[in-house]
Amino acid sequence: MIRLSGKLRKPIGGRDERTPHSSDDPDHSMRVLFIEDDRMNRRVVKDMLGVAGAEMVEADSAEAGLAILDTEEFDMLLVDLRMPGMDGITAIRHIRARGDAKAQLPVIVVTADAGADLREQCLAAGADDVLFKPVAMDSLFDAMGRILAKNAGAGGVIV
Repeated sequence: MIRLSGKLRKPIGGRDERTPHSSDDPDHSMRVLFIEDDRMNRRVVKDMLGVAGAEMVEADSAEAGLAILDTEEFDMLLVDLRMPGMDGITAIRHIRARGDAKAQLPVIVVTADAGADLREQCLAAGADDVLFKPVAMDSLFDAMGRILAKNAGAGGVIV
């Protein structure tokens, strides 16, 4: 199982072995930035991540999310697509264009949109996966686990 924290309460993904943390602190919790304009959607996902012992920081716009990303460290990003101002795909492009390690952070799009080629557009912009609302906890955890396991297999660090 992929562990989101040293005090994980809900397994993430399908692996059983303990995995290293991105921090030397065994109590390091995974930090997730959720860029989403809808307060209720942020609350639901925050509650889900809390079950797994992850910490979620909220941004109510893409611009606010990019500003937070400049000053704080995260292990993964969740990004909505349709927000006032900058949209999620543009935000992902900004993240991928950064000149630092944060450009490689895993990004999962969480959207209510269901366009025929939407998934491909998101992946082309640099998203690692796309989930459609309403998001079930198991679907979120499975997507996170797949990305973390893939990154660990490519020499990345699992948190």
